[in-house]
Amino acid sequence: MELLHSTIIGKGEPLLILHGYLGMSDNWKTLANKFAVKFEVHIIDQRNHGRSFHSDEFDYELLVEDLYNYIVDKGLQKVNILGHSMGGKVAMLFAVNYPELLNKLIVADIAPKYYKPHHEYILAALNVVNFEIQDTRKKVEEILKIYIKEPGILQFLLKNVYHKTKNKLAFRFNLQSLTDNNSEIGEALPSFTNFEGDTLFLKGENSNYIEKEDEGLIDAHFPNSKIITVKNAGHWLHAENPTQFYDEVVTFLE
Repeated sequence: MELLHSTIIGKGEPLLILHGYLGMSDNWKTLANKFAVKFEVHIIDQRNHGRSFHSDEFDYELLVEDLYNYIVDKGLQKVNILGHSMGGKVAMLFAVNYPELLNKLIVADIAPKYYKPHHEYILAALNVVNFEIQDTRKKVEEILKIYIKEPGILQFLLKNVYHKTKNKLAFRFNLQSLTDNNSEIGEALPSFTNFEGDTLFLKGENSNYIEKEDEGLIDAHFPNSKIITVKNAGHWLHAENPTQFYDEVVTFLE
C-alpha cells in the first residue's frame, strides 16, 4: 500500500488540507503555517500530485481510500478536513463514507454537484510541453503562454515544474493519468448520501463554482452546513483573500 506524502506542522487538533486539481500541498504552506499556531496541520499531496505516488488509476473513491489509509497510518482520530475544489470533492465523499473519523468539514469553492469538464485547454497546453526541447523554466513558460492567457493560472502550473535530474525538468503531477482521467474531476457526490456533522462552505464572491441554486443540494447532503462568501476573491479564494479565509476557518473550528 502506498501512502500519501505530507508535511506536518504545529500541535493540537488535526487539520488536514487537501489541494485542488493540478495543485499540491506547497500551495498551502503560508496558510498552513498560520493554522499551525492552533492546530496540528497536515498538508497533503493527493495521488498523481506533488510528491505523492503516481498511478494510472484516478477517481474520487480512490482519493478517499488514500486519505483513509493516511489517517489510519498516522493514528489520527476525529480529524478536521479542509478541501479546496477537487480536494473539496474528496473531503465531501470522505465525510459521507467515514463520518466517524471526522470532526468538522470545510469545503472551499466547490459544490456536491456535477461539473462539465472544463480543464481541457490547460491539459492540452501542458501536453504540448516537451522537456527534451523546453529544457529551462523560461522555455516552459514561453510555450505555455501561447495557450494560457491568465497569469495566475500560468504561475500556478509553473510551480509544478522541477528538476527531475540535474539537466532534466519534469512536472510533479502525473500528466498522463490526469489527462486520461479528466472526466472524473467533475463527478457529483453520490445521491442520497449525507454527513450530519458541522460543515462550512466557503465561496469566492467572484467565483461561479457555487451558485444560488446549489444551496438546496448542499443542504440535502450537509444538513448542518452554512455557506459564507469570501469577499474580493474568485476560485482561488484562499490565495486572493487569505485573511478572511483564515478567520472564517478558525472561527468555525473553534
